[in-house]
Amino acid sequence: MALENKNKTLPVMPLRGLIVYPSMVLHLDVGREKSIRALEKAMVEDSLILLVSQKDVQIDEPEIEEIFHMGTIAKVRQMLKLPNDTIRVLVEGLDRARIVEFVDNDEYFEANYEVMEDSNDDKLETEALMRLVLAQFEQYIKMSKKISQETLSTISDIEEPGRLADLIGSHLSLKLKDKQELLETPDVVQRLEKIHEILNNEREVLELEKKISQRVKKQMEKTQKEYYLREQMKAIQKELGEKESRVQEGMELREKLAAKNLPENIKEKVIKEIERLEKMPQSSAEGTVARNYVEWLLDVPWSEETEGTIEIKECEKILNEDHYGLDKVKERILEYLAVQQMVGKLKGPIICFVGPPGVGKTSFAKSIARSINRKFVRISLGGVRDEAEIRGHRRTYIGSMPGRIMQGMKTAGTINPVFLLDEIDKMSMDFRGDPSAALLEVLDPEQNNTFSDHYIEIPYDLSKVMFITTANSISGIPRPLLDRMELVQIPGYTELEKKKIAEGYLLPKQLREHGLTKDQVRINEEVVEKVIREYTREAGVRNLERQLANLCRKAAKILVSREKKRVQYTAANLSKYLGASRFRFGLAEKEDQVGVATGLAWTEMGGDILSIEVAITKGKGKLTLTGKLGSVMQESAQAAFSYIRSRSDALKIESDFYEKYDVHIHVPEGATPKDGPSAGISMATAMVSAFTGIPIAKEVAMTGEITLRGRVLPIGGVKEKILSAHRSGITTVLLPKENEKDLEDVPESVRKTIKVHLVEHLDEVLKLALRPGKDASTTIEVK
Repeated sequence: MALENKNKTLPVMPLRGLIVYPSMVLHLDVGREKSIRALEKAMVEDSLILLVSQKDVQIDEPEIEEIFHMGTIAKVRQMLKLPNDTIRVLVEGLDRARIVEFVDNDEYFEANYEVMEDSNDDKLETEALMRLVLAQFEQYIKMSKKISQETLSTISDIEEPGRLADLIGSHLSLKLKDKQELLETPDVVQRLEKIHEILNNEREVLELEKKISQRVKKQMEKTQKEYYLREQMKAIQKELGEKESRVQEGMELREKLAAKNLPENIKEKVIKEIERLEKMPQSSAEGTVARNYVEWLLDVPWSEETEGTIEIKECEKILNEDHYGLDKVKERILEYLAVQQMVGKLKGPIICFVGPPGVGKTSFAKSIARSINRKFVRISLGGVRDEAEIRGHRRTYIGSMPGRIMQGMKTAGTINPVFLLDEIDKMSMDFRGDPSAALLEVLDPEQNNTFSDHYIEIPYDLSKVMFITTANSISGIPRPLLDRMELVQIPGYTELEKKKIAEGYLLPKQLREHGLTKDQVRINEEVVEKVIREYTREAGVRNLERQLANLCRKAAKILVSREKKRVQYTAANLSKYLGASRFRFGLAEKEDQVGVATGLAWTEMGGDILSIEVAITKGKGKLTLTGKLGSVMQESAQAAFSYIRSRSDALKIESDFYEKYDVHIHVPEGATPKDGPSAGISMATAMVSAFTGIPIAKEVAMTGEITLRGRVLPIGGVKEKILSAHRSGITTVLLPKENEKDLEDVPESVRKTIKVHLVEHLDEVLKLALRPGKDASTTIEVK
């Protein structure tokens, strides 16, 4: 209908989320004041109003710029006032109209407009498009089932192409933007083409919805059917008096599976095993194995990961809080964490803490886990002799289970814990396999992303686990396994470090654990020093902590029995509580001795000193060795003896002494096995002293391997040996020249109290160690 209006001005009513097309008849509820006034203005005149949609449906009071400029001129056919101050109107769309300009009006929107006539040049193309659109609309109605067949019949009778496009567009569920675009298209052919494109898209979406709906319905029917059958079986079993069945077990496992977020391949494996379990008879023993296997698959973490950021400053603070000293070890750990923070994931060497017992290897690993906010898992490998302890048992019998690695991962509950393999040097092997060989895959960054456990069978990713191992000695670790680890030495503590650890860590901890305060128990620095020197002899601080705990227990008893209100320990009364001193502090020898040399030894407990005694008796040149010496130590004694024979003239010893005298070398503490080459120069010096009668200086200790030509070769364990000399009050240490580089590891406080002489030949050793007395019958001139 072509509308004639001389004024070309109409009141405007903005619509929210709605567009009215020409020829449409619909009800509107009007509640906004401006809209009501515009409606009243229209009713006063010719009942015509311009309906325009607003751009944003969220705005309650739109402004001019928030209203589309293309709308529909409508005739108000009916008005009805509702109780809630709302007016319901019946409107009929007449013509498209474009707003030319808005007229100033504060009470309502009013605008000058221009009627937009439908344009149609190609009649044949329009006819073809009408048929296509009608056919597609018919298919759409059949698929959507939201529009009645009567609507299709009504639309099919329409001969005007523009009106056809508008009515079909009004029945489609389109976005506001698309509906407005149809309204703003006066060209009938273009409008029909857009309707054609929209119907095509809608049909494809409906087909996809139908497929999804059918798939979901089929799955729902299957699930409901399974649920119904299981409920029936439960009811039957209840009537039969059966407490539990395989089906019930399967249901429980399926519920557990639904609550877990497992990778697709693991989920398929679990479902397959559950179905297999459900088919097994209740009396079958294999059912227990199958159920245990499924539960393990569900309990082991596959994707759960601890989210934590690595803050180097915070990590350093925590490590310093938990441990005193060990600066090089802390620096290495912080470097490791810094690189991991930079790259996100580090496939680097496995760290192995090597050191004597009680120096804090295990507690250091715990501190690392705490500093980076990860779960901590520890397993002890001491005494493990079965390969199945690492790789797990095969699922061929009842009682089979995964190895300790997978058990540790289950305990952690995440795929990136800090995993401590304690006492890795204490493993052994027997007829059941070599567990150290099984660890090769675990501790290899290039292989452990597909670790194979015999029980689990599915490759497991261990690449995100931070593995840390500990050992007292690297001698017990197989070479291929040692090659996969980076060694971080944690040597013994000096006396000063032990004092700091006792005062800052051990004593506050023991007081807290025994419910005591510093005011109730006084333990001063002298007491701690005496406990260290006379009641403990160790590289670590474990026995020191035990003795402090002993003092706290005795103090608790005194306080509870109300004998005293405060316990004061002093160096003078310490023996009253701890008993007599267990160790002698000071030099191994009280005075210079002939034929007695002080050697330095390395043990798994740290360093220690050895007194090597030589006695000369008349005989036929027999060399006797006692003190439970190993083969290497015996060979060192024979080499030293041969060297003395070859240099007898220079040493001013009778050239035929080996035909007149027997030599007996003894190392006290005969029940303790001793071995190693580092006692060579000590035994040679003791023999020279015994033959010449020249005493050896009591404050001198030595270590080094000897050759038949008298050369002094390097040895290991320099730091531990010098620390043991420091604990014993030794002031001079003779060390092989090639071990000079190892002195960097010795604490500066110890280097200041001990004078270290670097020697290359036994002649230098004799010159420094032998101390001719005033009444000595012989002197040695060495060159």
